[in-house]
Amino acid sequence: MIAGLRLAVTLLTVVPLGTGRADRDTARPAMLLAPAVGLITGGAAALVLLAGDLLGLSRLLAAALAVAATAAATRALHLDGLADLADGLGSGRPAAEALAIMKRSDIGPFGVVTLLLTLLVQVAALASAPQPAVAVLVASVAGRLTLPWACRKGVPSARPGGLGALVAGSVPAGAALAATGTVLVAAAGAGAAAGGIGGALHGVAAVAAGLAAAAPVLHRAVRRLGGVTGDVFGALVEVATTAALVALAALS
Repeated sequence: MIAGLRLAVTLLTVVPLGTGRADRDTARPAMLLAPAVGLITGGAAALVLLAGDLLGLSRLLAAALAVAATAAATRALHLDGLADLADGLGSGRPAAEALAIMKRSDIGPFGVVTLLLTLLVQVAALASAPQPAVAVLVASVAGRLTLPWACRKGVPSARPGGLGALVAGSVPAGAALAATGTVLVAAAGAGAAAGGIGGALHGVAAVAAGLAAAAPVLHRAVRRLGGVTGDVFGALVEVATTAALVALAALS
């Protein structure tokens, strides 16, 4: 579990823990512990929001800085994956060509538009959330809960190498379900601490919204590309995080 946590933090954040072991034996616990890594990225954003409140910044500006902090904490890795997947799927090309497009270092029009709209929605939703610091923590954890499901057994890798091949199919469905239950309980607890029973229900609804939004994206990616890649994982994290933030803002 320690090796898995180290791998999860190394893969998903800028925290310098070193590569350590990176094999199939550590892939399973790494992906199961991925939601916990959301506490690092979400925690960075929450600290920015709290600092912004102390400095008297507007909610919109504080939210923008918080989203920027999250991007910095991940080297914008997930955002890059979202843009690449949008370009690959948006191209309408066969799987091999779409995967080649996703590997390019440049970003096409589909990626640019998707990236801009996602960031705008994240900032607006976070600025509208009644408890933004709690919201960004819940949403960050919910976003990374998509990874155990994307890596569950039966979901293939689209390429023979890379992150997808390392972690694809490594998580039993039962373990992914257990991780989901843990996150739901944690989200309910965080929501209850901030807003009582209503807050607990909102936390659960946000996690559910994140998973519901990511599911069709995963299905589409696997169907079009033949499996998952690191870019698909990043896109799922951003889609679920955004949906969770929107849910928390809408329920306020």
